[in-house]
Amino acid sequence: MKTTRRQSATVNAGSMADIAFLLLIFFLVTTTISAEKGILRQLPAECPPGIICKSDIPERNLLRININAENQIMVNNEIIPIAELKQTVIDFVDNNGSNYCGYCSGLQKKESSDHPKKAVISISHDALTSYESYINVQDIITKGFYDLRSKYAKNIYNKAPEDLSKSELNSVKKAYPFIVSEVKVPRN
Repeated sequence: MKTTRRQSATVNAGSMADIAFLLLIFFLVTTTISAEKGILRQLPAECPPGIICKSDIPERNLLRININAENQIMVNNEIIPIAELKQTVIDFVDNNGSNYCGYCSGLQKKESSDHPKKAVISISHDALTSYESYINVQDIITKGFYDLRSKYAKNIYNKAPEDLSKSELNSVKKAYPFIVSEVKVPRN
C-alpha cells in the first residue's frame, strides 16, 4: 500500500517584511508635513527685578479696539466697518499730536496720539468672537504699520522696505514701533 501525503501549499512570506519596510520608507520620504507658523509676534521682555515696568498710558495715546460677539469692530466705543480700520490705525499712530515728530504727517488731533513711539493699540475681544475676525483685525493693524513704515522708508532712504539693510530696517521700526496690547476679557 502506498500512502500519499499531500503537503499543504505555503506562501513564501520572507520578502513581505522587506516590501513593507520599503513602502514605509517611500511614504515617509514623499509625505509633506505642514507646519503652521501662527502669528508672528515678538513678546515683550520680562521686567528686570527691582524696576517698575507698569506705567499709566495717557488716554490720548491709547486706541481701543474691541471685537464683540457679533464680530463688529468698535474703535473707542464707536462701531466702524472693517474697511475703515486700517486708515483709523494710520491716522492714530501718525497723528503728531505733540508737534515734535519731524517725519509724521498727521492732522494733530487732540484726541489722537502724541507721537508714533507713544501710540499703543489695545485689542480686546468677546469670548464668542470668531477666530477669523480676530486674525483679520490683527492683519489690518499690521498692514497699517507696514504702510507707515513703507512711506517712512521711501521718504528717508528712497527704498522699499524689502530693499533696506538691517540697520535701516531697525531705524524704520524705531520710528514706527509696533506696540499692541492684547487685553484679556474676563469670562462671566
